[in-house]
Amino acid sequence: MDGGSPWVHPCNRQPHPNTIHTDGKGMAKMSGELQEIRRKPVDSEKITINLGYVDLGHVDLLVQEGFYSNRTDFIRTAIRSQLDRHGEAVRQSVARHRLDLGLRRYDRHELERVQAAGETLHIQVLGLVVIADDVPADLARKTIASVHVLGALQAGPAVKAALRDRIR
Repeated sequence: MDGGSPWVHPCNRQPHPNTIHTDGKGMAKMSGELQEIRRKPVDSEKITINLGYVDLGHVDLLVQEGFYSNRTDFIRTAIRSQLDRHGEAVRQSVARHRLDLGLRRYDRHELERVQAAGETLHIQVLGLVVIADDVPADLARKTIASVHVLGALQAGPAVKAALRDRIR
């Protein structure tokens, strides 16, 4: 390096053939009012993986050659491919374990109804479980007997602490 130019990742030396170059001139031609674009709430969980240098190099090569838009695109595609490949086994396992699929949200009103009925919940979900912020820790403890989540559990720190021995 000459000290004056910044380091550039090998995959970024030449622009991707499908790069859209913007000069800002087209923005002036837009009719109507520009509105702030709000980001959609995150509907995914961040994970970290360790990958060997050679495997990572292969991924970077495929990105550079335009097969994937970035590393994340490659990893998501690979995961979906494996899930499709094992789809029947997953369906059978979900049925056998009686798991709810997708998003399951519990709020204070729902847990109060469970408590009034003298019942407790055994939560079993493949996906995301959200225990709303309006749920006090003591109500969660009284109404939730067990939590088994294959995916992610979102709840406040007090609720997670109250259910710590019931989460697997």
